[in-house]
Amino acid sequence: MNIVRKNKLSDEEQHALWDGIESFTQPIVGDTGRHELCFLLHNEKGELVGGIQGNYDNFGWLWIDSLWISQSVRGQGFGIQLLNKIEGAAAENGCKNSHLTSFSYQAADFYIKQGYEIFGKLENYPKEHSRCWLKKELALNCV
Repeated sequence: MNIVRKNKLSDEEQHALWDGIESFTQPIVGDTGRHELCFLLHNEKGELVGGIQGNYDNFGWLWIDSLWISQSVRGQGFGIQLLNKIEGAAAENGCKNSHLTSFSYQAADFYIKQGYEIFGKLENYPKEHSRCWLKKELALNCV
């Protein structure tokens, strides 16, 4: 046996970890499922200027991993549109809830304005800021 440090997993390695967790979990709670979702925002030149990425599972939860909007198009409602798209797609596939993390200096306030609530917080992560865990019950009409 030997332990090797890696800075980034290959897709094959990541899937091997997920499959290992799934094989342990499935006899206890059933098939967790993992369904990727991604919506990208391109400008009129075809340049990527934003996107949202996450996944949902068979337990009815959407996990939002990342949402980014380029500074050049912020404040125009694209973040809300992308959030609505991923929440709607998750709801269409049976999700009733969504969760994510954000930092107090990033988008925590944005998510709160969109109906998310903080259910956990690490203070001074980094110093003078907080890391926040947020959740939201998805509305039936978000599709």
